[in-house]
Amino acid sequence: MALDLTVLGTASPHPGPGHPCSGYLLRGGGAHVWVDAGFGTFAALQRHMDPRRLTAIWISHLHADHSADLLAAAYAYAYGGLDLPAPLPVYAPGDCGQRIARFLGRPDPGFLSGILDFRPLCDGHTVRHGDLRLTARAVHHDTEAYGLRAECGGRVLAYSGDSGPCPALTELADGADLFLCEADVDRHGEGERPVHLTPEDAGAYAKGADRLLVTHVGPTLTRESATGRAAAAFGGPTGSAREGETVTV
Repeated sequence: MALDLTVLGTASPHPGPGHPCSGYLLRGGGAHVWVDAGFGTFAALQRHMDPRRLTAIWISHLHADHSADLLAAAYAYAYGGLDLPAPLPVYAPGDCGQRIARFLGRPDPGFLSGILDFRPLCDGHTVRHGDLRLTARAVHHDTEAYGLRAECGGRVLAYSGDSGPCPALTELADGADLFLCEADVDRHGEGERPVHLTPEDAGAYAKGADRLLVTHVGPTLTRESATGRAAAAFGGPTGSAREGETVTV
């Protein structure tokens, strides 16, 4: 049973031409899950599937480069003729619905209840759609944030989300067939508790996985240099997440 990951965007912290922010389409076990909804990813999603066929949306954290295109989706479903057969589950940190509502000038997200069904994440939260199992792990960032472990047919994808060094990343990657991991910063500052990973961090945390896919490379690095440095630390098969490409886990 295939578990496929299509890269919709990887840019950090803002989109560029042809380069949306963080977003992925995860397909397996009869489910289609949009993982992270950064700037530009709703348009990219439509290159690969009809958004009305989504099974769920999963948001790692509420920074705009991972969640802003929930607004585009809400507009499409509410006003753009993309009628959903039922409200679409949105797994996200607890105040996601409130943020969307406030942006639209409404006091609460109830007016979206026929479109988006907001379901709060917590550490260890597990849900199954078809034969696809999704488990959230709390990771260290400067806001509530979660990594993801997706399992289908004996295959495992782990995703760091945005995170600084923390034990949960080791647990996420352990035994994974593919670890999709951020490498946002060149180095850590003196005396700070980091909220992002260096390429060397990404490679070290990937050691429990079979393969590493580097993503969310920040402006102080290039995709090529980040991937090379992560590969040297990992010592195993390492690639770069590239928009439009699909990887079979």
